[in-house]
Amino acid sequence: MSTPEHTATSPEQGDSGFQRELIDFISGSVALADDPIDAETDLLLTGLVDSLGVVMIVGWIEAELGAAIDPADVVLENFQTVGQMVAFAATLAPNAAGPA
Repeated sequence: MSTPEHTATSPEQGDSGFQRELIDFISGSVALADDPIDAETDLLLTGLVDSLGVVMIVGWIEAELGAAIDPADVVLENFQTVGQMVAFAATLAPNAAGPA
């Protein structure tokens, strides 16, 4: 599947913005099963997302926020759930407010 074009959204927008788009991306392009995903779903330990999926998610977040993610930050604590990803993304682009 190709990644749909999105306008940049801020991680602080929560469920109505960045988080919803991230869940949609994971559900549509990354998840290995059709299980429902919400902010607290354990994506890694349940096997819904594998290591290649994490790489795809990292690339998506970088593209959405226009920020680079240090490989040392790609750890379970930042990528186990969508909620953790959103919190981590907020530290990358705290002032991201969308296109200028």
